[in-house]
Amino acid sequence: MLPSKLEDAGTYFPSVKRDPGRYLQPCSDSVKTWLRSMKSAGKVVLLITSSHSDYCRLICEHILGKDFEELFDVIITNALKPGFFSLVPEQRPFRTLVNDVEESEGLPSLDKPGWYSQGNWPHLHELLKTMTGKPEPKVVYFGDSMRSDMFPASSFGKWETVMIVEEMEGEGVPKSDAAKCNEAQVEPMEKKGKFEAQGMKAPSDVSQQWGSYFVDSHRSGGGDEESQKLTWCCHCIHTYSTMAIPSVEHIADLPLDYKFPRFSPDKPCTTGYYPRPPDSLLKRTSAVFRADMVAVRPGSGFLSTACDS
Repeated sequence: MLPSKLEDAGTYFPSVKRDPGRYLQPCSDSVKTWLRSMKSAGKVVLLITSSHSDYCRLICEHILGKDFEELFDVIITNALKPGFFSLVPEQRPFRTLVNDVEESEGLPSLDKPGWYSQGNWPHLHELLKTMTGKPEPKVVYFGDSMRSDMFPASSFGKWETVMIVEEMEGEGVPKSDAAKCNEAQVEPMEKKGKFEAQGMKAPSDVSQQWGSYFVDSHRSGGGDEESQKLTWCCHCIHTYSTMAIPSVEHIADLPLDYKFPRFSPDKPCTTGYYPRPPDSLLKRTSAVFRADMVAVRPGSGFLSTACDS
């Protein structure tokens, strides 16, 4: 038997275990309804996390409820992303769990839904073929890390990827009604404004030191003229994500067949953000469009404002 964790190691995990409500906010009912509706519609719903099973259970029971396992067909913990997507089955086999401890023998394949540890994308892909009855099942994968989620899932798994970018809320994208309602219910009034009261900014606010997460403004050659370029982070979002949202609450109340605009090199770089692009990209696109109008020659038409790096 291989140990799946170190009991109460460090300071972070013991603190969360003692008082999860201090660090975690339950999901809104709309998110839980959204997950149930996908299962009811015959979709295979997956949870893939690099956290160990005991910590995953602690988090999910607090944010989704004691019955969270019913919301998913397959749960994979200790996935060790991005290796889950990039390594072959021999390097990272799936393992079963007994009381949150991994069995020492790796599984030769996955033959049924359930809760597993570690694993690899090829074996999961074969299981999804069996569960869906399709030779090439389509997967939409939600994540908030470019390194662990977006890049490997799109590059190795060829999955559609939705990146959760909370920085969008720091640049003019309003919180969803479901999120605001949920916060009002779970957070006491005396805690409201806790960031401002301590002289702190909300985590999604624009950094005064680094500026926008999406657009860099700089002057070249010591001149006064300012130019704007997409940041490396923004370029990666457009390259390895199908679309970006500030939170799952923003789409949870939409129909399952809702059609979203997607990132494309043939479209403006504001296309692909839902419910709308961040302010810095809107301002940049507007500036590029005005410059294009000045640069265009009579009879030649407008230049493209497609996304660049």
